[in-house]
Amino acid sequence: MNIIHHGGAAGVTGSCHRLQVSEDRALFIDCGLFQGEDATQRDSLEQHQVRFPIDDLLALVVTHVHIDHIGRLPYLLAAGYRGPILCSVPSKHLLPLVIEDALKIGFTRDKALIERFLAEVDDRLVALEYGEWHSVIDDDRHRIKVRLQRAGHILGSAYVEVDVLEKRVGKSNASSQRIVFSGDLGAPYAPLLPAPKSPYRADMLVLESTYGDRLHEDRRHRRDRLKAAIERALENGGTVVIPAFSIGRTQELLYEMEGLAHEAGDTRWGELEIIVDSPLASRFTEVYRTLKPYWDQEAHQRLRSGRHPLNFETLYTVDDHAAHERTVDYLVKSARPAVVIAASGMVSGGRVVNYLKRMLSDERHCVLFTGYQAVGTPGRDIQRYGPRGGWVMLDGQRIDIRARVETVSGYSAHADQNDLLNFVRRMRQPPKDIRLVHGDATAQAALKKQLLAWAKTADHSLTVTLGATA
Repeated sequence: MNIIHHGGAAGVTGSCHRLQVSEDRALFIDCGLFQGEDATQRDSLEQHQVRFPIDDLLALVVTHVHIDHIGRLPYLLAAGYRGPILCSVPSKHLLPLVIEDALKIGFTRDKALIERFLAEVDDRLVALEYGEWHSVIDDDRHRIKVRLQRAGHILGSAYVEVDVLEKRVGKSNASSQRIVFSGDLGAPYAPLLPAPKSPYRADMLVLESTYGDRLHEDRRHRRDRLKAAIERALENGGTVVIPAFSIGRTQELLYEMEGLAHEAGDTRWGELEIIVDSPLASRFTEVYRTLKPYWDQEAHQRLRSGRHPLNFETLYTVDDHAAHERTVDYLVKSARPAVVIAASGMVSGGRVVNYLKRMLSDERHCVLFTGYQAVGTPGRDIQRYGPRGGWVMLDGQRIDIRARVETVSGYSAHADQNDLLNFVRRMRQPPKDIRLVHGDATAQAALKKQLLAWAKTADHSLTVTLGATA
């Protein structure tokens, strides 16, 4: 067997990993778009073309529905892939929304064409329950099974266990190989989602390393930071603008804000407008509400007490573009404090850009980052240069940054260094071979160092390979 990367090995986007079981049989784990600096290597359309072989693919396994993990699906189908697309039950509900949005942005707004493509995708989707083995193939050569386990990254996210048995004539005692693909692992104590539990066993592990070189704030600290930023808006009559991905981060933030408002003694919290300015985020939130069985115990306790963490009184959604423009104008001219959650999460486009073009130069306002900002994105520039009074280019305009810029890293949907180490060391049979992917060079090198240090202490034989050099 061999693992080949068609993206996501040296950067944090474009995840696409091939498990080559034999010369004519392979599995794909994810097939995502390149973003940020990863997408500036050459022409984006050319970069996303599927130039690698697909005739040997038995199945595509989707770990979760973020665009950097499924965004190349239209290219894959256009190249002729006709096999199944395996994913979790929640991902089956969410994936069509993401792909529809990607088609409208990158391909066509022709409704008939989009509906035809989505129908084809729907025909190929195979929803798997967590924890249950699914047979991909079982013949005289191989028995290949996959199992999805909760990854705690976004609703529906999973890490993938692949069990491969090569059947050999005359050898009845052949043992299977267990390869685990982490996908994107979430941090423990994330709102709404149960924390990921380590697999029992892995012979080889392909492990993400987004935050392999840092530690997050704990949940209490990050809630206090979020609360403080909002309370400054209450004092200043400003807006807290939170660039957030439509799926995952938006719903987690709404959950936290409902909790803060419920606990607040300040009556102004009861009048604070929480605005979700993203039609796609609103649709995702509706689907999240229908998938309550996949929420964690804390969220179910809130429901039992009569609270509605994703549908509370001061939550407003903005749908059409005219309403968006009115909302931006209203918040800029009024002194009414508000919180706006808008896409995109890295300020690379979308409605959040319009808010920031009008608000970054006003010290009343605050930009609050709660997720990873890739190198080469405007979000990274605001995060880096804003605290020192710098500037950023948005839609070709130079915007001076006078607004407060804050980062609350604890809301990252990615596990930090300690979480990633725990994922490995809590296995009953940890891997002897780890391939680090989905992280920049610094993060991968730092995590490798920590993994090898643990292995030495535990007297465990371990080889760690950086995806970029594999």
